[in-house]
Amino acid sequence: MTWKFGRQHWVIVSVVSAGIAAVAMLGAIVIYAGAYNIAADSPHTSAVFWLLQTTRNRSIEVRSGDVGQLPDLTDPKRVAAGAGLYSEMCSQCHLAPGMERTEISQGLYPRAPELSGGSDLSPQQKFWVIKHGIKMTGMPAWGVTHNDTLIWDMVAFIQKLPTLDAAQYQAIVKSAPEDHDQMMRDMPGMKSPGDNGDHH
Repeated sequence: MTWKFGRQHWVIVSVVSAGIAAVAMLGAIVIYAGAYNIAADSPHTSAVFWLLQTTRNRSIEVRSGDVGQLPDLTDPKRVAAGAGLYSEMCSQCHLAPGMERTEISQGLYPRAPELSGGSDLSPQQKFWVIKHGIKMTGMPAWGVTHNDTLIWDMVAFIQKLPTLDAAQYQAIVKSAPEDHDQMMRDMPGMKSPGDNGDHH
């Protein structure tokens, strides 16, 4: 009886191992043959799309748990500051109320979500995505050049965005407290090599 169980176990392991090896070999052939079209104007197959979307969603869900304390995202000053940043940095891809689709937004794949329509992401998840970006989507890691305060400002505005019409959007952008270039002067990664901070 013990011998039969051992033999059956060995057969199962052998079959599974052979299957894994065959899949790995097939994957290697597909990759090195260049068989999979990675062009942005050729959508993923449904299986690949599901795999990438599920991987992305779970990665965001797991890592955004370490974001920390949620600030007051209803502060009008924070929302106004975020509006200015969004207009400068985000609207070309994610659009805005009353804004027609841009050339870059039409060429992206996967398409950048139009955030005026709302988002299923929590504020912490939005913060994580803005700060760290998402590989192979065109979404940059703004945390390289923007501190956490500015990123929370963007989150605050994105929370507000679905409630705005075109006129309200333009009004809140105009109320942004600082010119974007001025705001970014002392941010990490924004100084030119050899810049000692003396702008007089």
